[in-house]
Amino acid sequence: MISKRIIPCLDVRGGKLTKGIKFQGNVDIGDPVEAAREYYEQGADEIVFYDITASSDGRDIMIDVVDRVAKTIFIPFSVGGGIRNLEDMRRVIMAGAEKVSVNSTAVTNPEIITQGAQAFGSQCIVLGMDVKKVAISEKIPSGYEIVIHGGRIFTGIDALWWALEAEKLGAGEICLNSIDADGTQEGYELNLTAMISENVHIPVIASGGAGLPSHLADVLTTGKADAALIASMVHYRTYTIAEIKQYLHQREIKTRMLW
Repeated sequence: MISKRIIPCLDVRGGKLTKGIKFQGNVDIGDPVEAAREYYEQGADEIVFYDITASSDGRDIMIDVVDRVAKTIFIPFSVGGGIRNLEDMRRVIMAGAEKVSVNSTAVTNPEIITQGAQAFGSQCIVLGMDVKKVAISEKIPSGYEIVIHGGRIFTGIDALWWALEAEKLGAGEICLNSIDADGTQEGYELNLTAMISENVHIPVIASGGAGLPSHLADVLTTGKADAALIASMVHYRTYTIAEIKQYLHQREIKTRMLW
């Protein structure tokens, strides 16, 4: 059995670690480099770094912060936000990231997925999907719509269709974030996660809503996710990663343990 991965998410704004609820009301809560080091030492399997305003601000990702985080941890490191072309991908990988996450740019220029996969390998290309639950319609048959630019622009694209299309284009992994659950600490969007996980053949990382270790157990079993992204529950020191993994271990959900 392949181990499930526990992945802290570092949302960064202006060089500071930040956290919001449903993509709104962000509050700066610390230094992303210090947080990355702490989570690495606690047993995180990977770290995800998002420059959350790079795309909406139309600017480059903060490569200096990426470089500092990469020098601090020795586990896989994924970076997203402001990735517009192959050169941006190359800069991020050269700064020490193992994976590059494309979200808004992939929607407006799907070819970047294929270009990145051909240049660096599919395993390096993560499709970030920010998803909002909407009324089922002919245009959105799954009832879930893709939203870009930090939750600001509804695209009219069906989430399930986009996941399948991105896999065909060469994405090696999907990071699936529910805007409705984001920051609520009330649990992941299990229906959405299971729907995507059951229909693609690449790993799916569930994101948005983790508040209790039981939420991770739910999304890794019922939601059929390969990995779970966490933020608030570790940023606010409610739980350590070791405590979360111990909980999962007791419920026979396999993770990489430090002991």
